[in-house]
Amino acid sequence: MVRERLAEVINREPDLTVCAEAEDRHEALETISACRLNLVIVDITLKNSDGVELIKDIHSRWPSLLILVVSMHDESLYAERVLRAGARGYITKQEATRSILQAIRTVLQGQIFLSQTVASQIIGRLADSSFGETVEPVQSLADRELQVFELTGRGLNTRQIAKQLHIGVN
Repeated sequence: MVRERLAEVINREPDLTVCAEAEDRHEALETISACRLNLVIVDITLKNSDGVELIKDIHSRWPSLLILVVSMHDESLYAERVLRAGARGYITKQEATRSILQAIRTVLQGQIFLSQTVASQIIGRLADSSFGETVEPVQSLADRELQVFELTGRGLNTRQIAKQLHIGVN
């Protein structure tokens, strides 16, 4: 429903057009290879897949394709991760429609889009890193470790987590 609403909002803009939609990693990769796109909008949570892994896949296959993340997840936890994975911006779904459209246009212009708060946090961490600033334990987790942590928090056991992440139980 959110994806459809966002598509409607984007299509109402005279300079923007939604070319395709996908609900999971596999469908997204097929759609991208079939269409000629300028920008891909990705969510962190996808049906049967992970948005950060999709971003890495897209960036490795189409390095010049711009990626913007629009998600409900905590920006302070995910923004830096998605930028490292290849995205050019992050905005939460809770933002006003005009802010999401601004984020789209900013990324299309070749710039990075982050909220002022998160941009300040990232720059602050970079500046403080030379002084031995400690990071929050969750921020120090690798992407896969964070996925397992989140799935554990949802109550999944080891076998269920392995199945969902398409990895071995060990």
